[in-house]
Amino acid sequence: MFKGSLVALVTPFKNGEVDYKKLKELVEFHITQGTNGIVPCGTTGESATLAIEEHERIIAEVVSMAGGRIPVLAGTGSNNTVEALRLTRHARKVGASGALIITPYYNKPTPEGLYRHYKLIAEEVDIPIVIYNVPSRTGISILPETVAKLSQIKNIVGIKEASGSIDQVTQILQICNITVLSGDDSLTLPMMAVGGKGVISVVANVVPADTAALTRYCLEGNYEAARKLHYKLFPLCKGMFIETNPIPVKTALKLLGKINGEMRLPLCEMTKENEHKLAGIIKSYGLM
Repeated sequence: MFKGSLVALVTPFKNGEVDYKKLKELVEFHITQGTNGIVPCGTTGESATLAIEEHERIIAEVVSMAGGRIPVLAGTGSNNTVEALRLTRHARKVGASGALIITPYYNKPTPEGLYRHYKLIAEEVDIPIVIYNVPSRTGISILPETVAKLSQIKNIVGIKEASGSIDQVTQILQICNITVLSGDDSLTLPMMAVGGKGVISVVANVVPADTAALTRYCLEGNYEAARKLHYKLFPLCKGMFIETNPIPVKTALKLLGKINGEMRLPLCEMTKENEHKLAGIIKSYGLM
């Protein structure tokens, strides 16, 4: 259901408030550039600092802005199962194509707790669900065996795998039939080479057409062309993480005149040294 390049969309702010005018511009930009799906309210969208009402409105607005032209995989995760359930119900109500649900952070649930968390939401809300595994953010990694068990629930259709491990992806695909999407831009090519179907991408905020082309080449089996794009994209992918995501990607979009780069505390502007380094990477790519 979900494949290719899905952008982990940034949330533009203006004077502390969500800038819905800029949000619409970004959605239109991705549609015209060939992005295969939009993911609002994920980690890159600073979901941790959004009020629930903002979270719900952003999802509704993005669905409306997309207008059925492109799938919207709404970030609806929380470390509170009841809150995640509320956000997922809302995403279903406003017409999102699916829900991306992060493994509960900080709580560090057991495999059984993770299973029950996802099972409850999947059974309560009839919407395609993509699990999101990002242990560097959450402090816990979902086991391949738990993924396989969850894949037996009909509307759990995929996993965004951001553990940084090709072994993890291989183990998941060996034991179950679930769509795997890379959660690490620099690993998109190797993950797709072992059977992944695409990426939920940070760097696609900056270079959507190239990111979409990389995934398209992989899906077509044209790995020679994909490899060339992988090497071209690699420095920019790494540049997106020289400070905590989404600080670099928002800074890059500011340098390119797309947004003002505003973030919410506790995130703040890049150091001047790193901004200079990032500007050099962007210039080398041919964007400035």
